[in-house]
Amino acid sequence: MSKDFAELDYRETPLGELILRRRRMLSLGGIEIYEVKLGDAFLMSSLFHEVEEALAHLGLGELTGESWDVVVGGLGLGYTAVAALEHREVASLLIVDALLPVIEWHQRGLVPLGGKLTTDPRTRMLHADFFERARSEDGFDPEQPGRKFHAVLLDIDHSPRNLLHPRNAAFYQASGLRALATHLHPGGVFALWSDDPPEEEFLEMLGSAFATVRAHVVTFPNPLTEADSASAIYVAEKGKIELGVTSY
Repeated sequence: MSKDFAELDYRETPLGELILRRRRMLSLGGIEIYEVKLGDAFLMSSLFHEVEEALAHLGLGELTGESWDVVVGGLGLGYTAVAALEHREVASLLIVDALLPVIEWHQRGLVPLGGKLTTDPRTRMLHADFFERARSEDGFDPEQPGRKFHAVLLDIDHSPRNLLHPRNAAFYQASGLRALATHLHPGGVFALWSDDPPEEEFLEMLGSAFATVRAHVVTFPNPLTEADSASAIYVAEKGKIELGVTSY
């Protein structure tokens, strides 16, 4: 196989064929990138990771205090999780991914950030359906049913409308978002990446479940188009409870 291209893993999954590959972009000076394909779609690339990192920084940037317990929904190439661990206040990081091969890529060192995640004692990877855990009463951590978190950072679907699977749609409705909010501490934060521009309808949906909501547009240079590209980060905060009174 050419040194400029290598297929590192191929798996059949319930969502389609999952492929991890590494290649050199000769048109960009020979830089090495990692790509993930799911079915016919490109799921992620190490060439673009600014928004994945911004998801962690914008979401966690809303928190105060110390010793945060954080959930990352969707492991991918690990950029959101590693960015979250840059915050010293993060005491624990639970990464939930429905695709076991993705977790194994990190454990086997097939992707560049795997070592950082698997050797950090704050991190635990859970093979589970994020959306099922979000709507369950037990919550995200099967070892501690009912455990609450300070932040949930989600990067799975391409957007609230462009889904990897139709069954995920219920999560982005008011009832699904309210179910998620029950797993957050008062003042906790939910942050979501979207490849589409901010949508007023979804902001209103978030507002039905959270006290404050906002959307950030994150731009980043795209060397393939020689122009800037943009994605959205939604950040929603749960109301704070003080002296038995909910403050919105």
